[in-house]
Amino acid sequence: MGLKPENKIDPSFNMSSMTDMIFLLLVFFMLTSNFVTPSGLPITLPTSRPAPPKVVPKVYISITNDNQYFVNEVQVPYEYLEEELKTVLPNTQEGSVVITADKDAPATKVVDVASMAARLKAKVSIAAKPD
Repeated sequence: MGLKPENKIDPSFNMSSMTDMIFLLLVFFMLTSNFVTPSGLPITLPTSRPAPPKVVPKVYISITNDNQYFVNEVQVPYEYLEEELKTVLPNTQEGSVVITADKDAPATKVVDVASMAARLKAKVSIAAKPD
Protein backbone atom coordinates (compact mmCIF):
# COMPACT_ATOMS: atom_id res chain seq x y z
CA MET A 1 0.00 0.00 0.00
CA GLY A 2 1.64 3.13 -1.13
CA LEU A 3 0.23 5.87 1.07
CA LYS A 4 1.70 9.28 0.47
CA PRO A 5 0.95 12.27 2.67
CA GLU A 6 -1.21 14.91 1.03
CA ASN A 7 0.70 17.91 2.51
CA LYS A 8 4.39 17.77 1.91
CA ILE A 9 6.55 19.80 4.33
CA ASP A 10 9.44 21.58 2.64
CA PRO A 11 12.58 21.25 4.84
CA SER A 12 14.38 24.24 3.26
CA PHE A 13 14.75 27.56 5.13
CA ASN A 14 14.28 30.97 3.46
CA MET A 15 17.25 33.20 4.36
CA SER A 16 16.17 36.38 2.53
CA SER A 17 14.64 38.05 5.60
CA MET A 18 17.73 37.22 7.68
CA THR A 19 20.06 38.82 5.14
CA ASP A 20 17.87 41.93 5.07
CA MET A 21 18.17 42.27 8.87
CA ILE A 22 21.94 41.80 8.78
CA PHE A 23 22.24 44.41 6.04
CA LEU A 24 20.17 46.92 8.05
CA LEU A 25 22.30 46.32 11.16
CA LEU A 26 25.47 46.77 9.13
CA VAL A 27 24.22 50.08 7.73
CA PHE A 28 23.16 51.25 11.21
CA PHE A 29 26.54 50.50 12.79
CA MET A 30 28.42 52.08 9.91
CA LEU A 31 26.43 55.31 10.21
CA THR A 32 26.66 55.56 14.00
CA SER A 33 30.32 54.66 14.41
CA ASN A 34 33.02 57.29 14.85
CA PHE A 35 35.40 57.46 11.98
CA VAL A 36 38.99 58.01 13.01
CA THR A 37 40.93 59.93 10.43
CA PRO A 38 44.65 59.61 11.03
CA SER A 39 46.80 62.64 10.49
CA GLY A 40 48.46 62.70 7.07
CA LEU A 41 51.81 63.90 8.36
CA PRO A 42 53.80 62.32 11.20
CA ILE A 43 54.23 65.32 13.53
CA THR A 44 55.73 65.17 17.00
CA LEU A 45 53.92 67.69 19.16
CA PRO A 46 55.86 69.73 21.72
CA THR A 47 55.27 69.24 25.42
CA SER A 48 54.45 71.90 27.95
CA ARG A 49 53.77 72.21 31.64
CA PRO A 50 50.20 72.81 32.70
CA ALA A 51 49.40 76.29 33.91
CA PRO A 52 48.87 76.65 37.64
CA PRO A 53 45.19 76.83 38.57
CA LYS A 54 43.78 80.29 39.12
CA VAL A 55 42.85 81.03 42.66
CA VAL A 56 39.64 83.03 42.64
CA PRO A 57 39.27 85.08 45.81
CA LYS A 58 36.07 84.15 47.59
CA VAL A 59 34.47 86.47 50.10
CA TYR A 60 31.84 85.13 52.46
CA ILE A 61 29.25 87.63 53.68
CA SER A 62 26.94 86.48 56.44
CA ILE A 63 23.72 88.27 57.38
CA THR A 64 22.04 87.43 60.67
CA ASN A 65 18.37 87.82 61.43
CA ASP A 66 19.08 90.93 63.56
CA ASN A 67 20.83 92.72 60.63
CA GLN A 68 24.44 92.10 61.60
CA TYR A 69 26.91 91.73 58.75
CA PHE A 70 30.04 89.60 58.76
CA VAL A 71 32.71 89.64 56.04
CA ASN A 72 34.80 86.48 56.31
CA GLU A 73 33.56 86.04 59.90
CA VAL A 74 34.56 89.60 60.91
CA GLN A 75 31.68 91.85 61.93
CA VAL A 76 31.36 94.98 59.77
CA PRO A 77 28.76 97.75 60.11
CA TYR A 78 26.45 98.16 57.10
CA GLU A 79 27.82 101.64 56.36
CA TYR A 80 31.35 100.26 55.83
CA LEU A 81 30.34 97.07 54.07
CA GLU A 82 31.04 98.27 50.52
CA GLU A 83 34.42 99.71 51.53
CA GLU A 84 35.32 96.41 53.19
CA LEU A 85 34.33 94.55 50.01
CA LYS A 86 36.60 96.84 47.96
CA THR A 87 39.56 96.02 50.19
CA VAL A 88 38.88 92.29 50.38
CA LEU A 89 38.32 91.93 46.62
CA PRO A 90 41.41 93.49 45.03
CA ASN A 91 40.74 92.05 41.58
CA THR A 92 37.01 92.48 41.26
CA GLN A 93 36.80 91.01 37.76
CA GLU A 94 37.54 87.54 39.09
CA GLY A 95 36.21 87.84 42.63
CA SER A 96 33.35 85.82 43.98
CA VAL A 97 30.98 86.77 46.79
CA VAL A 98 29.01 84.10 48.63
CA ILE A 99 26.11 85.45 50.66
CA THR A 100 24.93 83.32 53.57
CA ALA A 101 21.84 84.85 55.06
CA ASP A 102 19.68 83.67 57.92
CA LYS A 103 16.29 82.47 56.74
CA ASP A 104 14.62 85.14 58.89
CA ALA A 105 16.85 87.95 57.56
CA PRO A 106 14.99 90.52 55.48
CA ALA A 107 15.24 89.83 51.76
CA THR A 108 15.87 93.51 51.06
CA LYS A 109 19.15 93.32 53.00
CA VAL A 110 20.27 90.32 50.95
CA VAL A 111 19.43 92.17 47.74
CA ASP A 112 21.32 95.27 48.95
CA VAL A 113 24.46 93.23 49.64
CA ALA A 114 24.14 91.44 46.29
CA SER A 115 23.83 94.76 44.46
CA MET A 116 26.92 96.07 46.29
CA ALA A 117 28.91 93.08 45.08
CA ALA A 118 27.49 93.43 41.57
CA ARG A 119 28.58 97.08 41.46
CA LEU A 120 32.11 95.85 42.21
CA LYS A 121 31.73 93.41 39.27
CA ALA A 122 32.10 90.35 41.45
CA LYS A 123 30.22 87.13 40.87
CA VAL A 124 27.44 86.75 43.42
CA SER A 125 26.00 83.51 44.74
CA ILE A 126 23.61 82.86 47.61
CA ALA A 127 24.22 79.87 49.82
CA ALA A 128 21.33 77.59 50.75
CA LYS A 129 20.97 74.46 52.81
CA PRO A 130 19.76 71.43 50.82
CA ASP A 131 16.59 69.69 51.96
